[in-house]
Amino acid sequence: MLQKNTYAAPAAQAAAMRLPPLTAASGGRVPHASVIALASVVALLSLVPLGFIVWVTVDTGWSEAIALIFRSRVGELLTNTVLLEVCTIPLCIMLAVTLAWLTERTNIPGARIWSWLAVAPLAVPAFVHSYAWVSLLPGMRGLWSGVLVSVLAYYPFLYLPVAAQLRRLDPAIEDAAASLGLGPWRVFFRAILPQLRLAICGGSLLIGLHLLAEYGLYVMIRFDTFSTAIVDQFQSAYNSPAANMLGGVLVFCCLLLLGIEVLVRGNERYARVGSGAARPADRRRLGWLVIPAIALPLAAAVLTLGVPFVTLARWLYLGGAGIWRMDTVGSALLQTIALAVAGGLLATIAAAPMAWLSVRAPSRLQRILEACHYYVGSLPGVVVALALVSITVRLVLPLYQTFATLLLAYVLLFLPRALVGLRSSIAQAPVELERAAMALGRTPSQAVRQITMRLAAPGFAASVALAALGITNELTATLMLSPNGTETLATKFWSLTSEIDYVSAAPYAFMMVVLSLPLTLLLYAQSKRTAGQ
Repeated sequence: MLQKNTYAAPAAQAAAMRLPPLTAASGGRVPHASVIALASVVALLSLVPLGFIVWVTVDTGWSEAIALIFRSRVGELLTNTVLLEVCTIPLCIMLAVTLAWLTERTNIPGARIWSWLAVAPLAVPAFVHSYAWVSLLPGMRGLWSGVLVSVLAYYPFLYLPVAAQLRRLDPAIEDAAASLGLGPWRVFFRAILPQLRLAICGGSLLIGLHLLAEYGLYVMIRFDTFSTAIVDQFQSAYNSPAANMLGGVLVFCCLLLLGIEVLVRGNERYARVGSGAARPADRRRLGWLVIPAIALPLAAAVLTLGVPFVTLARWLYLGGAGIWRMDTVGSALLQTIALAVAGGLLATIAAAPMAWLSVRAPSRLQRILEACHYYVGSLPGVVVALALVSITVRLVLPLYQTFATLLLAYVLLFLPRALVGLRSSIAQAPVELERAAMALGRTPSQAVRQITMRLAAPGFAASVALAALGITNELTATLMLSPNGTETLATKFWSLTSEIDYVSAAPYAFMMVVLSLPLTLLLYAQSKRTAGQ
């Protein structure tokens, strides 16, 4: 039904029918070559950390490299990482899809409030989540503690696209499935859930990459992953071959995760021409299930927001007014805002060519380029930072510890966030409208810029906000690459907590949450606006 949808605006449909298919011989062909060239430049930049690892591997020698990779410690870390991914991602999917269904498709009381509370945990950095729980339960450590905190910190990355997709679904498809005799549960699993596949795959991939790269969260609960081991190795030895070998294994894990996502995602089309059915989807009546239905979002809100805010309130109360040193807190706040906005814009602009290619021109080359964009997001910031440090020191010394190098690190680290949001948004813009624009006299570039990119503008804004959220809370790369005197909220918080001065760190954690809340609200409002609500 998705592939053969015939809803179309008459003028646009007629114009599109006058155009031949987008083939090499077609005069209306969109200039894939120029877009591929731009995406290739970004892909080459994203390969810099991998090239650094390969160079260190060759310099180390194959015999020593094999000895460093095939050892019991690597097997232990690999087991921990696989268990973390396998346990966390399905739980995130179940929680996010259930909450999205309750808030978007049922008559649960206070649906708008519960929807906002489901997105709000994005404003709390993952390592603040972890420290809040460790403060509440000092004995928390190990795999299941890591799974619990990871689900609470990262499930909104899945809830946001799934809820947005549910708002846009055509209820006529559900009506058609019900008219064929399917019950409510079978309608959900056979007519609704398949249409959520792109959102679920994109959000799951994003969470999986975060689990591979996260450092602060797992250090606090004393759960060893590749990221924590790599940072420990680099802290003990600046140019440690063992750490670089661990980084190589981590890259392999990311590529494997990317391959699984590509297989599950498939090549189905998710856009339709025209507005389709104008009526909103009917909300299902919960009846006696309303109490357990309310209990789920309430419990999620208490665990994701209540625990961190209670911990922060206790820190601030113990410190009093004396811990609010506005000279240092204000300076860190301004520097964080400037870096977040600049890095978010650059990352989204860099991801735009690849997002367009992944939807409009899928191919083997496109998948290779897309893999280059994604894999770097799984690397710890310390690996990306050390690669840039080595290159700038050896080749372009004037760029060492400059804002240009720091912003480049942000672009590389947050390409996946920007790419996932843009890809889903472009997928909702029908290619027929580009063809219709070219039939009306627009050049291929003008058609893409004036039609597709305008329709994808909400996704662009959401991608900027997502990348800015990550930059606001980024830690390791900022510590290593920022110019002397640069201090963000995250680095100041981490340095103070490392000195066991949790009271003095409270204002910086609080300001990180305050700064992230407007960006989280923007994401929520944008997802609503996209659905016309």
